[in-house]
Amino acid sequence: MLYALLRWLAAVAARLLFRLEVRGARHVPAVGPAMIVANHSSVLDPPVVSAASLRPLHFMAKAELFRIPLFGRLIYAVNARPVRREGGDARALREALRILESGHALLVFPEGTRGPEGVLRDGRAGAGMLALLSGALVVPAYIEGTGQALPRGRLLPRPGKVRVTFGAPLFFKKADDGPRKERYLEVSGEMMAAIARLKAAVGEADRTGAATALGGLHQMRNTSER
Repeated sequence: MLYALLRWLAAVAARLLFRLEVRGARHVPAVGPAMIVANHSSVLDPPVVSAASLRPLHFMAKAELFRIPLFGRLIYAVNARPVRREGGDARALREALRILESGHALLVFPEGTRGPEGVLRDGRAGAGMLALLSGALVVPAYIEGTGQALPRGRLLPRPGKVRVTFGAPLFFKKADDGPRKERYLEVSGEMMAAIARLKAAVGEADRTGAATALGGLHQMRNTSER
C-alpha cells in the first residue's frame, strides 16, 4: 500500500518537475523474476525507474541510509534493502537472490556507484554474479537527465527533462557450478553494452526527430513564401 502511494507520488513529481518520458516499458515482464539493470548518475534513479515501471521494483541501497532515523524505515517500506559498498556483501547477495527467487523484480546498477551524466562506466562483477546465480531475465534500461537534475553534491533538484528507455530482455543461463569472477565481469560487461546500445538508439532517434522537425519547418516556410 505504501509503495503504491509513494510510487504514484514519484510519478506525478517526475512528470511535473522532469517531464518524465518512458519508452519500451512493454519489455519489463509483468510477472516472474527479473533484473532491471540501468546506468547510475543520481539518487533520483531508483524513484524515477520505479515510476517508469509498470510493476513494483525492489532495489539495494547503501547501508548508511538505513541508519538515518525514520528515513531508513521509509526506504525499507518501499522495497529497499541495505548493501555495504566496501568489499563483498554476502548478506546483501543472499537477500537479492531471495527477492528474485520469490518472483519479484530487482533494480540493479551494474556500475555500483553514481557517475557523471551520460558517461557509461564498466560494470562490476556483482551484477553478473546475480544474473548467473539467479537465472532471472535481465532488462537493460538507459536513464537520461537525472544526473543533470540532481548530480552528486547537489542538495535540491533542478527542473529538466528525464527519460527512461527499457530495452529487449537478455537471458544468461543459470550457473550451478559457480563460474569465476571473469565470467561475472563478462556478463556485467554485456549488460553495460546493452545499455550503451539503448543510449545510442536514443541519440539517433533524437537526431532523426530533430532533422524531421527542421525539414518540416523549412517546408512550411517555403510554402508560406509562395
